[in-house]
Amino acid sequence: PISNTEGDLLFLLDSSASVSHYEFSRVKEFMWDLLQPFTFGPKDVQTSIIHISTTPTMEFPFNQHLSGGSLKQAIRNTQQLMGDTNTGKALSFAKEKLFSREAGARPDVPKVLVWVTDGFSTDDISEPMQLLKDMGVTVFIVSTGRWNLMELSAAASQPPDKHLHFVDVDDLPIITKELRDGILGVIQANRLHAVDITSSSFQLMWPKLLSQETGYYTLEYVPTDDPARKRTNQVSGAHTSLVLSNLAPETTYEVVLIPESNVHYFPPQTTRVTTLPEEISPAQVLISESGPRSFHVSWAPMLDSVMGYQILYGPLPGNSVKVLEVDGRHNSTVVENLSPNSTYLVTVTAIYRSGKEKSLSALACTLE
Repeated sequence: PISNTEGDLLFLLDSSASVSHYEFSRVKEFMWDLLQPFTFGPKDVQTSIIHISTTPTMEFPFNQHLSGGSLKQAIRNTQQLMGDTNTGKALSFAKEKLFSREAGARPDVPKVLVWVTDGFSTDDISEPMQLLKDMGVTVFIVSTGRWNLMELSAAASQPPDKHLHFVDVDDLPIITKELRDGILGVIQANRLHAVDITSSSFQLMWPKLLSQETGYYTLEYVPTDDPARKRTNQVSGAHTSLVLSNLAPETTYEVVLIPESNVHYFPPQTTRVTTLPEEISPAQVLISESGPRSFHVSWAPMLDSVMGYQILYGPLPGNSVKVLEVDGRHNSTVVENLSPNSTYLVTVTAIYRSGKEKSLSALACTLE
């Protein structure tokens, strides 16, 4: 699932008689596929549908369906209204609802309009569409008909190649991921979120709120299970990202970004990030290419945190052991000058930069 997103997402659904029942049902499937990975709720994504018909009608307000299950059912239950294709009217209605508290819209989150059309409208769309864009709404258009390219390019947000899709109704799944990524770009960029999460680090990204001159950011991060280990960083107002490292694996961090501005008040932004489990090397040791006097040893995974490996090998039974040192950038070596027809115990030890060590053993047999 995709979390760490916040936005009001409005679908403008062509529900008029110019759309066949079959097309209408395919568009509903497409809407659900598009939304499926999102997390819904008052701090996440909220979605609403407005029908384009003779009179625009809202199917449900933004704050009604706050779980994927209830939203899926609501989309499935949406019925086609028939009537005329008064898209301009529907756009004016959408503008009211996208910004109204009665419809469950939130004042300070990004707004996205997704208009799915068969490429036909009985009234003018250019003026109401421009008003929406002037208020900061990002407009994505999916046309299943072959409508006037110029008119739709002007109606979609810029640049059109990122916000306008022409696709046959049976091929809607082809654009699902691209459209979802486009929407994500709008609703994720506007708040603090983490990328490139590893077992010991992650990168935080946030919108540009300040500049070098107008202030600085304070970042606080703390493991949720150990409030005493709170750490703080300060970065200049020019920054919009920061890598936090030396973190504990499999730990959830509460992160707070506080914009310290001498011009405006900006509310702090928060997010929760869970680091990945620690990868341990070697997790497997493989013996291959055995001959009478040599064999090949390889191991995995290769980690940046490992400085080098020690390979210990000796015949069984017995207590004579030899050591090979291997650089941390390599994950295999050849062991030579062995006795034929013998069994060897091979132990691979990873020496981590932190000084920790991890070992794993395997048996190897030389040939006669």
